Amino acid sequence: MHLQFKLLSWGAWSPDFQTIESWHQWQQPNSCATLKQDAPALSHIPAMQRRRFSRLTKMMLTAAHECQVAPQTRSIFSSRHGELTRTLGLLKDITEQQPLSPMAFSQSVHNTASGIFGIVANNTAASSSIAAGEQTLPQALIETYALLAQNPEPVLMVFGDDPVPPVYSEFTHEVELPIALGLYLAPANSDANTNASITLGLSDRPLSGHKSDIISFSQLIHHIATGKNIQGCLCHWYWSVEHHD
Repeated sequence: MHLQFKLLSWGAWSPDFQTIESWHQWQQPNSCATLKQDAPALSHIPAMQRRRFSRLTKMMLTAAHECQVAPQTRSIFSSRHGELTRTLGLLKDITEQQPLSPMAFSQSVHNTASGIFGIVANNTAASSSIAAGEQTLPQALIETYALLAQNPEPVLMVFGDDPVPPVYSEFTHEVELPIALGLYLAPANSDANTNASITLGLSDRPLSGHKSDIISFSQLIHHIATGKNIQGCLCHWYWSVEHHD
């Protein structure tokens, strides 16, 4: 299986790299020391609304907002762990026989970010939520490819995860969390206008002439940000980013 997309725009957030410009400094983490906010500001959303969101939701909404997608764009939101921290808090309240917060309960589902994105962006187009363990990001891109095969109109894909609560840490091995990534994608042969032409490739096996070095989420984002080509293995899949003049 080999999938290719045209990347129209992108957005990303992590505690170390909180703006699109800061992702240029991926190999110089100390240069971003002044940006250490616990969560995105989400200044485009009213404070009364955003203060109820979890950090995961804020990260994913920030990545989606930075993509600047067209109105009524289809979307796919993906997260391995979802709102696990909020869910664990609800379970703790139950064991302590405390009343459950209706707000916390309503935002403990896996499609929280997808639903809130639809509300804050007034976007009523179709949206899906994906959870597939370590394969969550690749599977979200496979779902995106399927949507584009049905209808070539661009699709917003957002991936995000937060570290799991300590009680679950022995069951996971991720080392790059928290992080969120948004990609506004079109078919590889799309004639959609962009300032730079970037092709994103995903394959289940190495392609001829492609490197199989292990790469990280932040390394992939850095190369998208800086216009540098990259090839390598991430989440057991083989990725390529190619910039075209």
